[in-house]
Amino acid sequence: MRFYTQTHKYSCGIDLHARTMYVCIVDRDGNVLVHRNMKSAAEPFLSVVAPYREDLAVAVECIFTWYWLADLCAREGIAFVLGHALYMKAIHGGKTKSDRLDSQKIALLLKGGLIPQAYVYPPAMRATRDLLRRRLHLVRKRADLIAHIQNTASQYNLPPLAASLGRKHQRKGIAEHFPDPVVRQMIELDLRLIDTFDAEVRVLDQDLALKAKAHDAHAYHLIRSVPGIGRVLTLVILYEIHDIHRFPTLQQFASYARLVKCTKESAGKPVGKSHKKIGNSYLKWAFSEAAVLFLRKNPKAQQYIQRLAAKHGKGKALSILAHRLGRTVYTMWQTGQPFDKERFMATLN
Repeated sequence: MRFYTQTHKYSCGIDLHARTMYVCIVDRDGNVLVHRNMKSAAEPFLSVVAPYREDLAVAVECIFTWYWLADLCAREGIAFVLGHALYMKAIHGGKTKSDRLDSQKIALLLKGGLIPQAYVYPPAMRATRDLLRRRLHLVRKRADLIAHIQNTASQYNLPPLAASLGRKHQRKGIAEHFPDPVVRQMIELDLRLIDTFDAEVRVLDQDLALKAKAHDAHAYHLIRSVPGIGRVLTLVILYEIHDIHRFPTLQQFASYARLVKCTKESAGKPVGKSHKKIGNSYLKWAFSEAAVLFLRKNPKAQQYIQRLAAKHGKGKALSILAHRLGRTVYTMWQTGQPFDKERFMATLN
């Protein structure tokens, strides 16, 4: 957890919404100078903070509407702090909760150096990252359609379909598998939608790869040098990390990517694990997929996993391999060196 500890003459806390925002500005002594509700727009905001621009910092909780405010502050030279929503317990723990109170709490947390920071993703690559996340949403919708076809066959107690319907040639003649004309019409609708998703995702993948090479071609090719990490996983890792140097240590990167579990202790004694879902879920998925794909046509890695599985179980064994791959990608990106298969395999003992 990183706190924003830089001091400013004025601290501005904003409880931000899509159409309105509650603004609170306090001085170094905690005196409230401004406390009002206003429209979520650039002109009203700049007008309110104008008398305090001399030394002002603005803090807002990390919700989906923060992009425009962060970009506005960057253009105007105003310090901007993005608060990590899951860590800002002081806002949500009060007996009474309102926009007015929340904005004042954010301002006071900022003044006291107690704002837990989230990463302010720069605008140059931010839209592409969001497009990539949208691609994942479309792929999941496509998977739902395939699952619906297979579940419908089970629902009507029909003979099982092919093990996978992921490829177009595996879906030939599927509609005829259902004798009821209305059910067949429903399945044909699913198939048409799957074909549409396939075409859109194919074009999107090509476009995203071109954008990634334009943004950071060196990092793109470094990540792709790891066996098992193909184009899509490379795009996810590249855009979710953005800049590897924002993680000063390997441990911080592994924690952010959910590759390690966080321990809790009291009086020197461990009391379990906590906050398993704090971190980047997309990176966790990418490295977990990479671990499975890394095992293909790799007998030595398969032997390594079998030894780990005998000791820890298959799930934890794959998590250990995913952690190793994550550490490797971090080191590669920091040093600028491509994947060294012989060196990596030598560590699998």
